[in-house]
Formats: sequence, C-alpha cells, structure tokens
Amino acid sequence: MKRALLSVSDKTGIVDLAQALQKAGVEILSTGGTAALLAKAGVRVTEVADYTGFPEMLDGRLKTLHPRIHGGLLGCRDRADHVEAMARAGILPIDLLVANLYPFERTIQDPRATVAQAIEQIDIGGPAMLRSAAKNHADVVVIVDSSDYGIVTGALARGTAIGPDVRRQLAAKVFAHTAHYDGVIAAYLAGNEGRETLLPEVLELRFQHAFTMRYGENPHQRAAFYREPQASVASIACAAQIQGKELSFNNVTDTDAALECVRSFAEPACVIVKHANPCGAAVGSDIGEAYERAYTTDSTSAFGGIIAFNRPLDGKTAETIIERQFVEVIIAPEVTAEAARALARKSAVRVLVVNMEKPMHRGFDYRRVSGGLLVQDRDLADTDVTLTPVSARKPTASEIHDLLFAWRIAQFVKSNAIVYAHEGRTIGIGAGQMSRVDSARVAVWKAEEAGLSVRGSVMASEAFLPFRDGLDSAARAGVRAVIQPGGSMRDPEVIAAANEHDIAMVFTGRRHFRHA
Repeated sequence: MKRALLSVSDKTGIVDLAQALQKAGVEILSTGGTAALLAKAGVRVTEVADYTGFPEMLDGRLKTLHPRIHGGLLGCRDRADHVEAMARAGILPIDLLVANLYPFERTIQDPRATVAQAIEQIDIGGPAMLRSAAKNHADVVVIVDSSDYGIVTGALARGTAIGPDVRRQLAAKVFAHTAHYDGVIAAYLAGNEGRETLLPEVLELRFQHAFTMRYGENPHQRAAFYREPQASVASIACAAQIQGKELSFNNVTDTDAALECVRSFAEPACVIVKHANPCGAAVGSDIGEAYERAYTTDSTSAFGGIIAFNRPLDGKTAETIIERQFVEVIIAPEVTAEAARALARKSAVRVLVVNMEKPMHRGFDYRRVSGGLLVQDRDLADTDVTLTPVSARKPTASEIHDLLFAWRIAQFVKSNAIVYAHEGRTIGIGAGQMSRVDSARVAVWKAEEAGLSVRGSVMASEAFLPFRDGLDSAARAGVRAVIQPGGSMRDPEVIAAANEHDIAMVFTGRRHFRHA
C-alpha cells in the first residue's frame, strides 16, 4: 500500500487511521475539511486540488471528479494497457480509498430542513469514487464504514496484505451503502419534499443486523433481528434490555404488539399480550390497578405473556407480577430501583425500557409473500376517531368512554376481532375466528371462564357487522353499546336490530383489519 485517498464527512477515527498510514509510509491524499483536520493533527497530506492541478469549485461540488482520481482508482495493475495509459497521463495508482457520504438521511429527518438544504446534502463525488474503487477492489481497498478501519491498521501492524475475500466483502458493503443512499434520495424526491405520501417505484430496504436469535417462530427456522438505521426511539428496535435472557423471535413480535397498544392510552394502562393478541387490557388510577384489572380478564392466557405499561414500573407492581405469574417480557418507559430489585429475583425475565414520549413514525408496513413484498402505510393507534351515532338511543358519557377504550384494543386483536369492555377494562376478547359471530361467542366464553359478566358492557368490532346476527348475539349477552366501522350494505338491518334491543351504536367510518 503506497497511496491512500481519505475524504470523509463523518470524521470518526480518521485521524488515528491517517497516523497509522503515515507511520507505514503511505502517501495521503485528501480533500477540504478532512485535509485540514489531518494537517492540524500533524499528518502530512496532499490536497486533491494540488494533486489534480484543478481547484475545488462550485462551493465544493466539484473536487474529486477528475481523471487523476478515478484513473488511480479504476486502473488495473495487472493490465499493461492500463498501466501504460496511466503513465502517459501522469496518473498514480490509489491503493486505499476511505470515504463516507454527506449526511442526507440525517438532514431530512430534521423537520426544519428545507428542500434546498436536503439537495445540498446529495453527495456526487463520494458515491462515484466509492463505486470506482469497489469495481476495482482487486487492486483497491475501499472502506465506507469507520468500524472497518481496524482491517487496515491491523494489516499495517502485521505487515501483511489485505486478502481478496476481505476486499470483496468491503466492496459489497460499499455497493449496499450507495444503493441505500440513492434509495433514500429517490424516496425523498418522489415523496413530495420528504413526506411519505407516495409509494416508491423501486423499493430499496436497508436494515442493520442487531443480533442473531436461537431460532425463529419454530426451532427449525433460523432467525435474526435487523434494525432500521434510523429507527424511532419509541420503537421495540430501540428498547434497552436491562435484565433477562436474550429476546426470542416471538418475544419481539409480541412485545411490539403490546407496546403499540399500551402507548395509545393517556391514562395509566396495562396491556397483556399472548401470541400477538391482547388477552387483557385496562386503565386504572395507577399501573398496579391497571395490571390487576388486565390480568383478571384472562389469567390463564396471561401465563407466559408479555406485559406492557405506559408508566414507570414500581416495586409493588413488579413484586405482584413475579409472585403471581410466569412472564416472558415486561416493557415500560422506566423501571424504578425498587422494581429492579424485585425483578432481579427472577433473573430470566426479560425487562425492557423504551421511550414512550416520542410519537411513532408512520412509515411503511412490509409483509413478505412468495416472490414479492406487500407494502402499506402502518396502521397506528386510532386516537382521533370520530364517532357517528346511528341508533335511536345515543350512548351515555360512560358508554362513550368504554367504546373508545374497546375500539383501541380491537385495533390490535387479530381479525375477526370482538372486544367486550366495561369501566376501562376488557371483559372478554375473541380473536382470529373465521366468523365474526364465532369471535363474539369466544369472547363471551372467555369472560365466563374468568368469572366476569358481559351484561352491561360495550362491544367493539374492528370491521363492520355484515349481518344482524352479530348484533343479536351481543344483545343476548347483555351488551348495551356497540362501536364498529359501518359501511356494510346491510347497515340498515343492523341498525334496526340495535334499535329493537335498545342498544346504542356508533360508526367510526374506519376499519382496522389485522390479518398477520
């Protein structure tokens, strides 16, 4: 290695790398801010403009797009015609390129950023150099990630060459990086100045490996967790695990469902999830009361479930949980010292802390199918629903409170979904049945098993009631008010049934199918 070109936006670790290169006798070329930083650190550096004989111009937009740069990166050392052409043009070979790109993605995440500011962060010379070097990786080592600097410093310290397999892996990393970079720019420009209003024509996804799991949904399936580079701090991807065994595939999916549901409530709330379905949920004066009310909805299903809170977990509630039931995961915005001491007695319990103050990014929801990918807007918690009364009897204030509570829970229950609720707690939940009437029957049965009465409760259905039989079934169970989207061709007969049974019914005009 005789010559290196260093040109980075993110300066992390670049001085240490340059000093190691200089110690090994490597000539260093650099640009603008990188060159100034290295010179200040005592590193001998040649400015690219001095090497090419062409000054930087257009506010720095044009500096490395020059034959002496790209020829040095693209020229093959084992091809006589390349070597001869380079010699005639005075082009010196560049053996190492270290470059990273303008922070376009970080820029557009700032809501104050203008389109002009975003466009100014579209890097041109950086991707061009990276692609040139990556194409010619047999002769040029190319690094885009500061975490890989150790590959170079290690080889220099040992006095060994960097082998072809490592060079190829580094080149692959470059092409993945530039593809993601271009994808973000394309999505931004197609999405009406950064707002996610349009689905991209070509979808480029980039996720970073977070950790490998023991197995997937079943032991014969391999699995790993990948994190979006700019994941919301309010997401399961950014939760901090402070105790317990490593998270399993099913732990992550279930905890994600519990987190989304519980964070939709303003009051102290608890949601218990089993197999991606809420099996109990409640609000209370504090989370201890909320947990107690959620647990008694279905204590059998709560065994081995996920428990989510939207308030700090206190010692008394933590003590109650570990003395009463087996739990896989507990997630909350904070865990007090007393709670941590109580939970430490069950060291296998996974305890997560996550920021619930920040709103979730809407973004896209992805679902894999054979040979393709389905993409849709995420269906976040419906906190701004408008209720339209359609029955002769209008719901009371307390019924409206329960209807809104049941509606939020129903959004997170697998279709077909029926939720019975009363006084800020679930009474019975019917999930995932092929018939909505069957879901209603399951919900009644679950309530009876728990010793709870459906009489006087409200019912939520995440999709419209296609026939009056669902309403008749609710009336027999003693339901006093119903919330559903409406929109069925048989709405008039369903409304007539509500009036016959003196049931108050409201439409939301919004459906929440949840099939997977």
